Amino acid sequence: MHTGTKIAAFAAAVAATFGTAYGVGSGVGPVTAEAPPAPRHDSAHAQKEQTHGEAEAGHAGDAVPGGLGDAVPGGLGDAVPGGLQVSERGYSLDLERDRLPGRTGELRFTIRKDATGAAVTAYRKEHGKELHLIVVSRDLTGYRHLHPVRAADGTWSTPVALPAAGDYRIFADFTPRGEKEGLTLGAGLGVAGRYAPAPLPAPSATARVPGGYEVRLEGGLKAGAASGLTLRVSKDGRPVTDLQPYLGAYGHLVALRSGDLAYLHVHPHDGGPGPGVSFTATAPSTGTYRLFLDFRHGGEVRTAAFTVHAA
Repeated sequence: MHTGTKIAAFAAAVAATFGTAYGVGSGVGPVTAEAPPAPRHDSAHAQKEQTHGEAEAGHAGDAVPGGLGDAVPGGLGDAVPGGLQVSERGYSLDLERDRLPGRTGELRFTIRKDATGAAVTAYRKEHGKELHLIVVSRDLTGYRHLHPVRAADGTWSTPVALPAAGDYRIFADFTPRGEKEGLTLGAGLGVAGRYAPAPLPAPSATARVPGGYEVRLEGGLKAGAASGLTLRVSKDGRPVTDLQPYLGAYGHLVALRSGDLAYLHVHPHDGGPGPGVSFTATAPSTGTYRLFLDFRHGGEVRTAAFTVHAA
């Protein structure tokens, strides 16, 4: 089934990024990554998928912040969250199939130009990658950050192993070459099998991550106003002061709004390799959000997750 969609995100300044084989805190499954091709455009499907969302935003580092590009100091600002639409600004996410027969399989998709239906084959690299792919369950308890491989014809593909059956949403974060602003397009994904949605984990300032790690959240989100967030990493009770860069940063934060899964991305401020990684962010509305912090230590990318309320 072919689809196509929209953008979003959040920003602040320098730090680490996503990866493979994550350990996750507070009910989030580990992350996997990387892998290699040819669908076609279906405008009817694109229209259908657009009913899943309505927001609009830009790419980090541009006039309208969002995505994985250069961060805008101060966070999201007035940008409206995105990732809710299959088509945006003349580009569409064409997902080869929106259902998987099981928890493991292959995702294949193409980014197409709406005017011609042609596949996009030239991208600007952001944090060492042409495209970042986020897969998250609609109950916000399963999270993956993947880096697909692009074939010469513009088809992207990656293997995926998901923690459970159910409903997911994928977010493709990229910047076509020649465009000043990046895009985050989103599409729904169903995974066959017995499924019981999990309740959203309760708000907590502490997330435990496999391997003896604990991440503590200081600060909170405010609707329509910038606020500071600092996440402090410790291992076996001791502060971690040697966080390792991943794709050019010491930490990355993704926030997803409960209900519509509006996608927000924030980069940390300049700082040392721990134990604290600081961000400035602005929530677009009151409500409940799920935060996913990616950090690298001991050669492995790990993820801590938090549930927070924006006042």
